[in-house]
Amino acid sequence: MNLFRRIVTLCGALRTWMAILVAGFLTTACVLNPAAPPSDPVARQAFDVFSLSGRLSASDGNQSATGRLDWERRIGMDRWTVFSPLGQIVAQVDSWPDGAEVLLSNGERRYAPQVADLIPILLPGAVEAGLPPERLAAWVQAAPPGDAEVRTLDARGRPARLIDRGWIIDYLGYRDESPESLPRLVDISRGEFRLRLVVDRWETEMP
Repeated sequence: MNLFRRIVTLCGALRTWMAILVAGFLTTACVLNPAAPPSDPVARQAFDVFSLSGRLSASDGNQSATGRLDWERRIGMDRWTVFSPLGQIVAQVDSWPDGAEVLLSNGERRYAPQVADLIPILLPGAVEAGLPPERLAAWVQAAPPGDAEVRTLDARGRPARLIDRGWIIDYLGYRDESPESLPRLVDISRGEFRLRLVVDRWETEMP
């Protein structure tokens, strides 16, 4: 009987020491790996001149399109060149403040008073969803317009989710870890319309 009591006492002591050791380990882990404090938003400004190349996909729930996109932006001019998944040019759209023009793969040219009128050629369902082309340059750079809402930030103070005119813009990846880094993966959605851009190349210094 005395032996049984000694065993029970010993087991109780072991449990107590184990609890102390576990508590000490957890405390040490919290000290070595403290929770990251919320980041303050970093100041980000959109470039007036840039070029990018990446992979594009768009869907409105009924139809979808995929391909590659080259976008060159200069003062007073934008050029979007869309390629099929096999690399053929599908369309090239040039836009200026006073109008826009599209060159199709068959050589046909179409003109419009504004680039929004030509967007359906590139992105099915975009017009019905109300996609604002004039906001895209700021969105893809994660440089929110002044009237947009930055809903969440990542650990480095960069936009992680942006709400602008009913649109949700999610930044799922950046080129590197620097606070000023440009996005690599952008997801834009509203209702059933969804546009995803994976940027493989950015240039912000152009001749």
